[in-house]
Amino acid sequence: MRIIDLHCYPNTEPWIRCQGPYVEALAKYWKRNWTWKQEDEVVEEFTAAGVEAVLVALDLETTIGTPPCSNEYVKAMQSRHPERIIQAWAAVDPFKGEVAIEQARKAINELHMLGFHFHPIMGHFAVNDSRLRPLFETINELRVPVMIDVGTTGMGAGMPGGMGARIRHAHPSAIDELAADFPDLTIIAAHPGWPWVDEMTAVALHKGNVFWELSGWAPKYLPEQLKIDIRGRLQDKVMFGSDYPSIPYPRLFKEWRELGYADELMEKIFHGNAERILGL
Repeated sequence: MRIIDLHCYPNTEPWIRCQGPYVEALAKYWKRNWTWKQEDEVVEEFTAAGVEAVLVALDLETTIGTPPCSNEYVKAMQSRHPERIIQAWAAVDPFKGEVAIEQARKAINELHMLGFHFHPIMGHFAVNDSRLRPLFETINELRVPVMIDVGTTGMGAGMPGGMGARIRHAHPSAIDELAADFPDLTIIAAHPGWPWVDEMTAVALHKGNVFWELSGWAPKYLPEQLKIDIRGRLQDKVMFGSDYPSIPYPRLFKEWRELGYADELMEKIFHGNAERILGL
């Protein structure tokens, strides 16, 4: 069965370095060393898992002052391994203003990336913030999708004050407002959205342009109602993502199998919905 992984980080030195002070918190959150690998090692892990990866860039420069894991970097990594890494999400720092808008245009028109990923908690913004509207107007004009993290994050978790991050920035209501303002914009909510899983379900069901990839959680811990809805009313909305390198692939696939879903449903989750919604 084809497996498209919509949410993979490069897991190389530039990606680890761009997380700056959050590395220590992430290591504690995931209870293991948060260290980088060589590019070939990363590709070997994708190959061993049998996934076709979509990489994610990361730009937190105005938040923590570290150089981004740039669009150019992830696109170049993808281009070196096109059969295993099939596309890449661009990242722009919304608080860079016109620079962010120009970077967005370049990511699509010159680098030919898939769309854009936003990390609201660590970027210190909500996607319905009026200051971001010119950027989203540009993205809407470019006619590409966005993937937006929803729910809490391991970045800063357990640290004093969460290192300044506010988890409310990633509430599903921000995605709901963005979807209403831009009905032609395809929006992928990333992660299950805890502690607002029911609210995220409501948004995904109500807004025809909102979809959902469930990365970053071990499947056995998904809330029971969400497991039921995946089988039923969400089956054409949900897609697979791993949040690589957060959770090992063998564990993810073992626990997806243990949910007992029919092969027809797993075809939708692992590749069919991503093919239909994102053209992959």
